Amino acid sequence: MLHEIGAITVGQSPRVDVMPDLEPLLSGIRVIQKGALDGMTREEMKKIEPEPGDYVLVSRLQDGSSVRMSEKFILPIIQKYIDAFNRQGVEGILMLCTGEFPHFTSHIPLLYPQKLLKAVTMAVLEEHQTLGILTPDSSQVQQARKRWLGYGASQVCVEAASPYLSEQGVIQAGLRLKEQGASLIVMDCIGYTQNMKDIVHRETGLSVILGRTVAARIAAELFG
Repeated sequence: MLHEIGAITVGQSPRVDVMPDLEPLLSGIRVIQKGALDGMTREEMKKIEPEPGDYVLVSRLQDGSSVRMSEKFILPIIQKYIDAFNRQGVEGILMLCTGEFPHFTSHIPLLYPQKLLKAVTMAVLEEHQTLGILTPDSSQVQQARKRWLGYGASQVCVEAASPYLSEQGVIQAGLRLKEQGASLIVMDCIGYTQNMKDIVHRETGLSVILGRTVAARIAAELFG
């Protein structure tokens, strides 16, 4: 029997950059994708750009480029897709974003990668260790530091490196985290790939937790 789940990205679908890492972990599960920015033009995207003090999200467009947006502008769109998936009868919904979200209404399981990433990371992080966080954009550094300190990490260092630009930039950011004393690195964006994780692990010698595969493994446990 083929199981079906919905997946919602805050950018545009399909996430051809994400699914190659997820599909081997989601054997027997069909993933139906929707994107909050599907069908939106560049001019329309200018209207959702972050304003001072906004919670910033970064995601991928169909052409492979990335876009910054204010979370508040896309929440109603996400709820619309959640409602549609509930009516469609899928078994669950996976958010394809590690950002923090307010409560959405859903009668079926809704998986938030950030909650799963938090649970896994804080379960293995020792009290004396410094947690290193990779985030896509410099505008997210302070919100990422505040979030992870709020989760209970005693020491947090954050570096920005977009997964949608240079792989080398991600590697260099990982090395900077090591220089700052990080004992464990969290790749806090769905855009970071398994290959990036493998290279950062090899170059730094540190354990690396990848948001997309943590989320996929839990989805497989629930729906596979």
